[in-house]
Amino acid sequence: MSSKILPIVYNISMKNQFTERLKELLVMRGISQSELAKAINTTPTSVSYWINGKRQPLAESIYIIAEYLGVSSDYLLGLSDKM
Repeated sequence: MSSKILPIVYNISMKNQFTERLKELLVMRGISQSELAKAINTTPTSVSYWINGKRQPLAESIYIIAEYLGVSSDYLLGLSDKM
């Protein structure tokens, strides 16, 4: 039996998961968009774009956001329900 690697297809659902989970985590932790931007060394405009689904962060930014918020990158992206 051969094993297949199934590609992960980026879709609207994943985009929505990221924006929803980021919003939810900021509220849960009482962190403003400006505070997040400062903590991860980006602009408040970038964070606003991510939260509103206008743009997606780079992989490096997703990792930094996850580390700062104490969750996994997979959780942020909607690939796992385990924080």
